[in-house]
Amino acid sequence: MTDELGAHIERLERDGCTIVHDAFDVDLADALHADIDRLERELHIQVGGNGFEGRATTRVYNLLALGELYAQIPVHPVVLPLMHHLLGPGCLVSSISAITIHPGEIAQPIHADDQVIPIPKPHRAVTANSMWALTDFTEANGATRIIPGSHLADHSPVYGQHYESAPAEMRRGSILVWDGGLWHGGGANTTDAKRRGIAMNYCAGYIRQQENQQLGVPLDVLRSFSPELQELCGFGVYKGLIGHIDRQSASQRLLDPDSPNTMLWDRT
Repeated sequence: MTDELGAHIERLERDGCTIVHDAFDVDLADALHADIDRLERELHIQVGGNGFEGRATTRVYNLLALGELYAQIPVHPVVLPLMHHLLGPGCLVSSISAITIHPGEIAQPIHADDQVIPIPKPHRAVTANSMWALTDFTEANGATRIIPGSHLADHSPVYGQHYESAPAEMRRGSILVWDGGLWHGGGANTTDAKRRGIAMNYCAGYIRQQENQQLGVPLDVLRSFSPELQELCGFGVYKGLIGHIDRQSASQRLLDPDSPNTMLWDRT
């Protein structure tokens, strides 16, 4: 383990979050930013219509199905090891979406990403998420609001209640990573420019994904992914047991019949 990875893990354990500064090149940030503008135009994306998604916020879901540019995001060489630490080997892509907070948006209610999962708290992470900054994230333009240490609470926040929080400010090209139990929410944008990020979310291999990657991403697109990304999308078999089809992985059945697969029973 590198010193950098160890420091991030220490912060995740203590605070429930960490920022990987200058994690990706600004040229990639610009390319992603421009492509999301294209997708919003072509897909006729409108602002949200509720308090959670925002009434001055646009979201583009299921990005892995919408362009090869996005395939590099789930396998980031610093972020993915942090997810393996939090969620264990065999973690999955839960969802990947673009979130753009436009001028005039108010703060999103504080919430925990795992609060719909009915298991007692605190518990080992079953979801863990990241936010890729495609623009600078500042308190004024809606940087994610966080409550460090809240992932250790024995309950979830009351939706709609006010909580004191701090902005996770970071330069474009940086990535905020957090335990799914962390209390957080998008900030208010009081500037005249939009704040844009990509929410790259993961879950443990035994938890149902937020976005159904197996049905949401066309098979011809999935075949173009690396084996690592195919497995992250749920085409492997978790611990040799969960997710098989007649003793085959979904990858063997649908993508590549020669892909390796060993069932748990074969190891006994």
